Amino acid sequence: MWIKPPADIPPSEITPAEIYRGRRRFMVTAGALALASGLGQARAGTLLSSLRNPTYSVDEELTSRKDVTGYNNFYEFGTEKDDPARNAHTLRTRPWTLRVDGLVRRPGTWDIDRLLRLAPMEERIYRLRCVEGWSMVIPWQGYPLDVLIRAVEPLGSARYVAFTTLADAAQMPGVTRRVLDWPYREGLRLDEARHPLTLLTFGLYGELLPNQNGAPVRVVVPWKYGFKSAKSLVRISFTEREPPTSWGRAAPREYGFYSNVNPGVDHPRWSQARERRIGEFFKRPTLMFNGYAEQVAALYSGMDLRRFY
Repeated sequence: MWIKPPADIPPSEITPAEIYRGRRRFMVTAGALALASGLGQARAGTLLSSLRNPTYSVDEELTSRKDVTGYNNFYEFGTEKDDPARNAHTLRTRPWTLRVDGLVRRPGTWDIDRLLRLAPMEERIYRLRCVEGWSMVIPWQGYPLDVLIRAVEPLGSARYVAFTTLADAAQMPGVTRRVLDWPYREGLRLDEARHPLTLLTFGLYGELLPNQNGAPVRVVVPWKYGFKSAKSLVRISFTEREPPTSWGRAAPREYGFYSNVNPGVDHPRWSQARERRIGEFFKRPTLMFNGYAEQVAALYSGMDLRRFY
């Protein structure tokens, strides 16, 4: 098994309820004090308290922090893999707000520190598979996006969630190049956004997100190619119709709305059947839904996944 379903977790791995609740109260209290006293000036490198969630974590060797923070796609800071680490120091992550609007009962603007306090942080070890054929295993810190979704109360007519990221040429040198139609936009079906694997993410390796990894807040959707996990979010909108996406606009034959990891559907210019894990020499077979099929396949029951790629 790649992920342990709750029924498969042996009793020896289950923390007694009274110990868990006591530790959780301590962690939440300590985290709240840290947020109240220091996060106004926090930057990447600030420790972020979280508890490992074994149900949603893969048991695989982690990619080195050096590779995770030094080998990135973040075109707002350049198109080469080392450009984000070199250029993203110009990004200012405080103050920062996230606007939530559209088909919700409680639209509003969320300050980043209010978002950090919305729910206890979890650590989840997820695979990240890039459409270019490389992959990583990363310990992310965050909580389910559905926590925020429940807080804003979507209307019955809401069927999709649209994400908009920051596009500020003064902070992001890549925005001056028309590689894409800025700002970067992505989207999910509402049931995908509400799936417990979809993580509203604030950290990695136990620290607040480095700028080049999407600080201060991003979404991580582990069964989809990495470009679906939008970085440096400034707006989340709930819509009735499928929202346009940046790569879907730029190259619709190559980047479909769903973009599920699927070894049976090749990119028009290369195969998706195999991948290279960063830090390894040999390629390995690509797993359907990036290895999360048991958790997410039901979302696409009856769909032609070659047509809805």
